[in-house]
Amino acid sequence: MAFLPTLLFLYPMKRFPTALTAKLDQRMRNNALRKLTDAHAKIDFSSNDYLGFAKSTAIFHATHQYLVANDLKCNGATGSRLLSGNHKVYEEAENGIAAFHQSESALIFNSGYDANVGFFSAVPQRGDLILYDELSHASIRDGIQLSKAKAYKFQHNDLEDLEHLILRFKTESTEIYIVTESVFSMDGDTPNIQELVLLCEKYDCFLVIDEAHALGVFGDKGAGLIQTQQLQNRIFARIMTFGKGLGCHGAAIVGSEQLKQFLVNFSRSLIYTTGLSPHAVATILTAYQYLDRESQVLAQLRENISYFNQEKNLLGLKPMFVRSKSAIQSAIIPGNDRVKTIASQLQQRGFEVKAILSPTVPEGQERLRFCLHSYNSRDEISEVLALFCTFVF
Repeated sequence: MAFLPTLLFLYPMKRFPTALTAKLDQRMRNNALRKLTDAHAKIDFSSNDYLGFAKSTAIFHATHQYLVANDLKCNGATGSRLLSGNHKVYEEAENGIAAFHQSESALIFNSGYDANVGFFSAVPQRGDLILYDELSHASIRDGIQLSKAKAYKFQHNDLEDLEHLILRFKTESTEIYIVTESVFSMDGDTPNIQELVLLCEKYDCFLVIDEAHALGVFGDKGAGLIQTQQLQNRIFARIMTFGKGLGCHGAAIVGSEQLKQFLVNFSRSLIYTTGLSPHAVATILTAYQYLDRESQVLAQLRENISYFNQEKNLLGLKPMFVRSKSAIQSAIIPGNDRVKTIASQLQQRGFEVKAILSPTVPEGQERLRFCLHSYNSRDEISEVLALFCTFVF
């Protein structure tokens, strides 16, 4: 904005806390300082818009038509859902989401972060136990920190380590919640969900799975990895996030009607925040309708995932990549400096590929994260991988 330097000159800020300055300086020394950038001018290999729904004019117009047809003229939400923000479109959307995911109920939250924080801070009680995968998303971990239950992490996708923890801590009075993701956001890999379900049933544990990066990617209609394996009736709760494959805002927790009732009464991130606007909820509803019938878009995404894997193998890149059949393909390139340099070289040639730095991932596990989409062409995939080769070999 052209006037910003003038504003900064006219309204100088007061002293900034010394401890915060030191933390920023440390990030700069580690070449790990985060910055906001505009990536929309480049060929997209970084966004989570796997199906292109975020830029779909058809979904945009269909949402508008729905709002007009249902006389939903309110631009804002006006309040929390328990006060004035619970518009009638919420009921239709939640009923549709529950039916789509073959669940008793669905409860919409403002974001995947709000859903995870709201669930884990409310559901596990004092005296309960939470066992979570060590690579679980920050929103899961933040929710766990707000819980009164004790929590321990298990080694990534290691069911033997998980069982060891169950046996170590389980008592007759202890409820155990086991938490993981169906597709991990940084690696794109998946746990053995069949074996995980059996383990939870063996020890009578409650299984909670975040499906943020599986929705729109796995299953005949993109319903996620759990339904692909017909396990939806054996999971206590699933978190479905809409800001990835559905290309819109919000999330839902799907589970029993009793779970929904509990969350409405005790989940603080639902109770004490302004609800989504009718337009945002109508967009979720419309996106699900398109997901239900746009099979060709899902098929194209899967073809691109398969083609990417073939190309990286032909180019000798397979050893660098984490094994993944999802839309997330990560090449491990240790060191913030090196991975940022390679990402910058790709961006300068028109490809938006993001470097994931420590401390977001552990030191030594820095990576270049390629996100694949239905709208990426084979030529774009071939070219970005060929360029990548010239920078790493």
